[in-house]
Amino acid sequence: MLGLKLPTDPRWVNIVEKNIEEILTDHAYCEQKAASTAISMIVSFPEKTELVDAMTDLVQEEMSHFKMVHELLVERNFTLGRERKDAYVIELRKFFPKGGSRADHLVHRLLIAALIEARSCERFRLLSEELEDPKLRKFYRKLMISEAHHYTLFLKFARMYAPNREEVDQKWEALLAFEAQLMKQLGTQETIHG
Repeated sequence: MLGLKLPTDPRWVNIVEKNIEEILTDHAYCEQKAASTAISMIVSFPEKTELVDAMTDLVQEEMSHFKMVHELLVERNFTLGRERKDAYVIELRKFFPKGGSRADHLVHRLLIAALIEARSCERFRLLSEELEDPKLRKFYRKLMISEAHHYTLFLKFARMYAPNREEVDQKWEALLAFEAQLMKQLGTQETIHG
């Protein structure tokens, strides 16, 4: 369903299990960054009324997820650590060339957001199935469903705003192939995407 070309190695969960505090901190910042991305789309494309409405809802949802992750940290006597760079997202953003039309810029941002949500969904599924902690398994199952919705939402908007549906689908396939190569270098850290 997600279209990912390379699944996460299930052994990644073993890395996560060894440092739950790190994965929760990283996850909290992922939720905050997702909210920031939605706000940025509102600011950048205010004339896209349907997008603005959807991103407004998304900001609220992502910040509620941030709050839930933060509560899990506090409940476990952890504190929210410092924000980390997300090498996965940094590399994905390099895929599309700089410049181009405003419409292309929007479509590229939407495709990257869709892919980030798809990979998060896939990782949350693994956590919901493989973590030893039953509370965290249930938590990640719930968030997995939400991430799947976000992935389809961003992809829908990319296709809606693209001047040419065939071209956007080609870009999506190329981005998926690029991401698969990127994933070969990742999966060794207790981060959502790394």
